[in-house]
Amino acid sequence: MTPQPSRPPLIAAADKGDMAAIERLLAEGAKVDAKDEAGRTALMVATQQNNLPLARRLIAAGSDVNARDITMLSPYLCAGANGFNEILKLAIASGADPNSVNRFGGTPLLPSSEKGFLRTVRVCLAAGIPVNHANDLGWSALLEAVILGDGGRLYGDVVEALVEAGADQHLKDRDGKSSLEHAQALGQERVLAIFRGEGAASGQGATAIRQAKQAEKAERYEEALAIIEAELAQHPQDTDLTYYKGYYLYELGRNEEAIRAFETVLAATPDAIEFHFYIAYAWRAMKQPEAALAAFDAGVAKQPKALFLRYHKSNYLRELGRHEAAVTVMDELLARDPDRYDFAFHKGNSLRSLGRHEEAITAIEVAIASDPGNPLYRQHKAQSLRLIGREAEAQAETDRAQELASTGRPSAARAS
Repeated sequence: MTPQPSRPPLIAAADKGDMAAIERLLAEGAKVDAKDEAGRTALMVATQQNNLPLARRLIAAGSDVNARDITMLSPYLCAGANGFNEILKLAIASGADPNSVNRFGGTPLLPSSEKGFLRTVRVCLAAGIPVNHANDLGWSALLEAVILGDGGRLYGDVVEALVEAGADQHLKDRDGKSSLEHAQALGQERVLAIFRGEGAASGQGATAIRQAKQAEKAERYEEALAIIEAELAQHPQDTDLTYYKGYYLYELGRNEEAIRAFETVLAATPDAIEFHFYIAYAWRAMKQPEAALAAFDAGVAKQPKALFLRYHKSNYLRELGRHEAAVTVMDELLARDPDRYDFAFHKGNSLRSLGRHEEAITAIEVAIASDPGNPLYRQHKAQSLRLIGREAEAQAETDRAQELASTGRPSAARAS
């Protein structure tokens, strides 16, 4: 039997959230940036658990917010991708590299836009992260928010924040299609109104919503909530106002109240499936994964052909490390849209996490067939080939990826 590598005590203590042990180990001279077999520091472990006091203590002790694990993820990138706003702010203030990217070539602005983490998007933009940077799939933050969003209230606000920061609706992806064209094809009327300069807020509560948004941009959520509740008293059935009430409660950490607000909309309008998404996120914030997954499933059951909730359920499953279940959902998505190279790519990465490398290669080959000029997929295929000892094939894929990187056609604008 192969002996398991020893785990640095500081990381074991961080995993348990044991601050007393952390203090003792630091006093004894423990290396603050010691890594485990996955390349994680204690700070990365604290970040993955969204443990702000522990992250703050480790950063104060000198832990590097840019230290990478074996997946090229750093505490800074991890905090941004997961919407852990306070740790993200702390990382930015502690020397995070605003131009650093994850293994897919994305800054924290991209996954936060993809997942609808509005507050995180604002933190990233305030930090000066380039708004029109594209990842290795050829998508900018705006493309992510349109393609992987639903054009609803939350994603409308994400799009609005990006546009206000200078996001270009005409930048094209690797298929030659812009955010504007995607929004038109998807029928995202709220997003199209923003692109026309009309703003997302309309209807009888529009003035109050605009006022509340100004407070929200400054993270004055109590003030924003008070504005909405005053208007809601005059228009108690208004769906937009009820959404913002729920959203501001969510940002205040009052998640059970947020869920009740969202449920009032579903009681009146059962087909408003975006509210199942908001409920799932509130359960996620409370670290109640089964309730969050049930909320995703409730929405999927109402509109089984829609991709939005299935995709974000798969995102959450990957976040939880439930890759078997994530693969099942990706198969469902690919059955509905077999040409989606991003779906095939995510499936391949989950399969590799499970050690199912032959299947991972097959999945990545689907992505290659859909976008043969993208070196990203060749690189990931090469990694899987190496893991099963097929070095010659892996090197051939690596060489092909390098050739494509030097000669391939450009996608959306990249940061310098």
